[in-house]
Amino acid sequence: MSEIVRDDSGQQHGRAAEGDPAAGSAPPAPLLEARDVVVRFGGLVAVDTVSLKVPTRSVVGLVGPNGAGKSTLFAVLSGLQRPQSGQVRLGGVDVTGATAQARARRGLARTFQHPEIFFTLTVREHLLVAYRARHARRRLVTDLLMTPSRWRRDVGEEDRVDSLLDQLELRGVEDRRAAALPLGMLRRLEVARALAAEPTLLLLDEPSSGLDVGETERLGEVLRAAVDSEGLSLLMVEHDLGLVLGLSDHVYVLDFGKLVADGTPAEIRASSVVRDAYLGTAGDLDQSQGAS
Repeated sequence: MSEIVRDDSGQQHGRAAEGDPAAGSAPPAPLLEARDVVVRFGGLVAVDTVSLKVPTRSVVGLVGPNGAGKSTLFAVLSGLQRPQSGQVRLGGVDVTGATAQARARRGLARTFQHPEIFFTLTVREHLLVAYRARHARRRLVTDLLMTPSRWRRDVGEEDRVDSLLDQLELRGVEDRRAAALPLGMLRRLEVARALAAEPTLLLLDEPSSGLDVGETERLGEVLRAAVDSEGLSLLMVEHDLGLVLGLSDHVYVLDFGKLVADGTPAEIRASSVVRDAYLGTAGDLDQSQGAS
């Protein structure tokens, strides 16, 4: 596809790549696309004509300093916030007016900055609920009227749950209630629960929030393994630049609601525009910590 990189002067440069019309074939439609999205709250422009793309089988980072508009844009993409103007497309279909539930049925899942967990359910029960919400909604309603010990199980869903327990390194705690889990495991449980619905696109909202360095590194490894094994795409809003630059294929940078840069992690790391947005002066981006 054509990659747009903004240099330190703010100019955009198109670069033809394999799959571009200039290279002789039409590029595939992005899995998720925002086109000129604008969100205003009264006189405040929280998101100012922002466009981004998430290709299939990719990891895309969305970063920026405190108040940059990341969370607002994320809410627009997931269907929790309507923009004043612009368009959101999922799988080539305009979903700007679609609810979060309708987008979920089209293969979009998300996590939240603060884990949204049913603390009385076990790890395994969380994954079963998520699987049935996508594949057996009628049975899920019946199940929720009973205690989990009386839920009817089938081989297909058990195989899926067992696979996710192994993949997200939750084997051994599958029968523990979520309330008893440390934060690092809760983060992995949220990802596993999202994957149980078999999405094509997963939106991650500050997945490393509250984790220490070792837990963050392990989470990054788990997320990359999930992309490789599940064939899905990730869009990640994250304050930890080291995680984003180490995991992403492409990164978008917001500041004061505007898109100020996008490119590969190496290009973002080298950009003085991005350094200035985070630090006010040139510095080491990998050591900086932004806020959502």
